[in-house]
Amino acid sequence: MDLPLWLSNLFAVLLHLLPGGLWMAFWLWAVNWKKTWKVLAEGGWAPVLLLMYLSALVWSRIAPSECTCLGFVTLPNFWWQMGSVSALAAVALFSGWLQGVIHFTPLEVNFEPPAHEHGHDAHGHGHHAHDHQDHGHESHHEDHAQHGHH
Repeated sequence: MDLPLWLSNLFAVLLHLLPGGLWMAFWLWAVNWKKTWKVLAEGGWAPVLLLMYLSALVWSRIAPSECTCLGFVTLPNFWWQMGSVSALAAVALFSGWLQGVIHFTPLEVNFEPPAHEHGHDAHGHGHHAHDHQDHGHESHHEDHAQHGHH
């Protein structure tokens, strides 16, 4: 069974747009731009520009080529990679702007384990000061010097 030409073309276009759509979805729904704008304003933009430049430079060395993708002009090596990296950064920034317009903030996920309480109440003992021997615990603190251990 062959698909109609228009449907086949639609699938081809959607397949080409999928990576960009996933990129934008990540920056729109996974990044808290209220915090990110502050970091960028405090100087975080400098490492971002450096990473953009280095990414384009490495890409241009790994896969050197000219780009005739615009149809009316040929872009030299490095410059079309720099343009592509800049376009990705622009989409990310646009997503941040859009997040502010629609008043959306993603849920904050805490990757830190919960703090472990070292207080005695965490062990089920109702008071703070006690001697372990009062509860039937043996003291395991022995002086190893008496036993000849070095």
